[in-house]
Amino acid sequence: MTNTCEYYFSPQSPFAYFGHARFVALAKKYRVQVDLKPCDLGKVFSLSGGLPLAKRAPQRQAYRLVELQRWSDYLELPLNLQPTFFPVADHAAAKLIIATQLAHGTDAALVLAGAIMRAVWSEQKNIADADTLAGIAAECEHDGKLLLKSSETASVQAQFDRFTDDAVAANVFGAPWYVVNGEGFWGQDRLDFVERAFLKQTQ
Repeated sequence: MTNTCEYYFSPQSPFAYFGHARFVALAKKYRVQVDLKPCDLGKVFSLSGGLPLAKRAPQRQAYRLVELQRWSDYLELPLNLQPTFFPVADHAAAKLIIATQLAHGTDAALVLAGAIMRAVWSEQKNIADADTLAGIAAECEHDGKLLLKSSETASVQAQFDRFTDDAVAANVFGAPWYVVNGEGFWGQDRLDFVERAFLKQTQ
């Protein structure tokens, strides 16, 4: 039996950025197949009681910045606390990841997802810009323009919509979100528990 983990995320999520490389490494270590599901976190928020950043109380916004700096320091991952292009429309980026998965497989899509997250949080790039996305894909050794064209098809849009519906059905309310054997884990700070779940799968 193949061990799997559903991975829900938004490409602009800073906490998905913090957890991405560690999650990918854990999946490889325990030979877990990742079911990659970039989704519309805005829709998920609207149905689960979450608020976009600008609408959160000032004390919540302030504490978020403290936590981001803490995690950046702890993980030794570069982070601009208030990047130039954030918040940013990330549906095009999510669909580019889906198109990459369809064309080149999950591993390639995971690499691209990590590159897109770095682009937002470390490299001050605008992932809502088509040329920027094509350039990021090219840096991952893909034909960026071709993938971008593929990402604009109805089939990729349908996949993106399905992943969002899956997230709602799985009671997702934040990102990143991992589902192992039907059990949900919210946040990159739950990766220790995700690893324990992976270990149980192998026993």
